Amino acid sequence: MDFDPLLLSRVQFAWVIAWHILLPAFTIGLASYIALLEGLSFVTGRELYFRLSNFWTRIFAVSFGMGVVSGVVMPFQLGTNWSRFSDATANVLSPLFAYEGLTAFFLEAAFLGVLLFGRRLVPRWAHLVAALMVAAGTLFSAFWILSANSWMQTPVGYEIVDGRFFPKDWLQIIFNPSFPYRLAHTVVAFYVTTGLVIVGVAAWYLRRGRFLEEAGVMLSMTLWLLTVLVPLQIFLGDAHGLNTFKYQPAKLAAIEARWDTASRVPITLFAVPDEQTEANRYALDIPALGSLILTHDFHGKVLGLREWPPDQRPPVAIPFFAFRIMVGMGLLMLALVVASWWVRAGRRLYESVWFLRSCEFASPLGFIAVLAGWTTTEVGRQPWTVYGVMRTADSVSPSLTGTDVLISLLGYGIVYLILYPVGVMIMARFVRTGPVAAGLEAEPIESGRPELPVRALHTGEPERLS
Repeated sequence: MDFDPLLLSRVQFAWVIAWHILLPAFTIGLASYIALLEGLSFVTGRELYFRLSNFWTRIFAVSFGMGVVSGVVMPFQLGTNWSRFSDATANVLSPLFAYEGLTAFFLEAAFLGVLLFGRRLVPRWAHLVAALMVAAGTLFSAFWILSANSWMQTPVGYEIVDGRFFPKDWLQIIFNPSFPYRLAHTVVAFYVTTGLVIVGVAAWYLRRGRFLEEAGVMLSMTLWLLTVLVPLQIFLGDAHGLNTFKYQPAKLAAIEARWDTASRVPITLFAVPDEQTEANRYALDIPALGSLILTHDFHGKVLGLREWPPDQRPPVAIPFFAFRIMVGMGLLMLALVVASWWVRAGRRLYESVWFLRSCEFASPLGFIAVLAGWTTTEVGRQPWTVYGVMRTADSVSPSLTGTDVLISLLGYGIVYLILYPVGVMIMARFVRTGPVAAGLEAEPIESGRPELPVRALHTGEPERLS
């Protein structure tokens, strides 16, 4: 049987990056949260923040290690599966990836050990600095990786010589037209994703009557943060959409399943796009609202997919449904935030069983939204690796065979299906152990004895809130 190396290479890269992105979606926000807890502990002297920082640092260590392991595979694939792409874009993208290593990786490597193992070896101010540096490192990593990806989406500042991209203006390359919007939208999405996990863990403790003080602080603090971030994310998503409308109109047409160029276009809530007939079946539309959302003008003109030849159009169904999944997750997050205002006003934030259960169920919403958003971005860019310039079909390694890719894909599949469940099980065990037990193991050097008081742990069947 003859396997298509291009198709299998795309499936393999999608498989690897889909698993990998779950880790930075969690660790980038968690590193900043740990830095915040360290700062609060240092300024206020409250042992509560000290315990919470220890607790989440344990979980961060596991997720960060998983992210490093899964992240190594992606640049490796650029050489094995996408050598033509690597050869053509190396002069532009390689320095960006190198800057990521020189800033983010070395910053994290220098201070991660202090953060993980230096609690009893360095003063608290030094441990705070380590937490801040690790958080900064994760943000630097997001900066450079998203700069490279955004350049592939909106390439500028280059010239092509003998089929290779050469930089002409590094500021244009780094701060390309879609980069500021993509960076803000992605980082806030990662913060929201982490916040929902923290809220879910806190709600789980509260419903079981465990670690009530720690859980109450986690829940209240993070819901206030989500009160700011979720509406902000909606605003950033709208700004990103306007940028896509300007620079990637074919992608936007696929996301909205718009076939014909028109003004006063409707917003399609649901449809089954049919690329063969170039029409939507079972469409549920709201008249004129599409133009208002996409152009901020009821009479705004939106280009349809028929403006491009069929071989220059992205697939329609995948970005169409992925985008609506992402928006749906965002609306559920907003509903949770609004519900938190209601129960907080009624002074039942920590006792409302239906709300706490909702917080638990909301924990994976951020991950689903991140995967859906990334799918929308990457599939909507097709059939290009460098938008409008270099095709995906021209990017694959010429010597690659379908059998080669199938073997490596099966290997990656097995490894990832072992690595991730094991990592999740370890993190779940830390959650069951709880923040008090994590905190009791640390002894700050400012005192000759453990600073944390002895606290009674719950034993037996925990009492549920009624």
